Amino acid sequence: MKTLEEARQIIDEVDEQIAKLFEKRMQAVESIVAYKLQHDLPIFDPSREQQVIAKNIERIENEVYRPYFAEFLQHTMEVSKKYQRAFIENKED
Repeated sequence: MKTLEEARQIIDEVDEQIAKLFEKRMQAVESIVAYKLQHDLPIFDPSREQQVIAKNIERIENEVYRPYFAEFLQHTMEVSKKYQRAFIENKED
């Protein structure tokens, strides 16, 4: 068992990686929203979201974590949609 400080250090390292990956993901979101605008596609595609969640929860080896990861992904996609709407609003100004 790790000490509290060791566990916190691991979380800090993971959070640093997540922050970098979050920025990379949001940059991809910008490309997606630009494509959607050019092709008059809706921001929300429920079937695509379900595909993303289903595919990615399979990557989690510990089944106990899967529903929590699904929730994490759902929240992440909500943030992405919120950003896409803001991106569109800023484009219209």
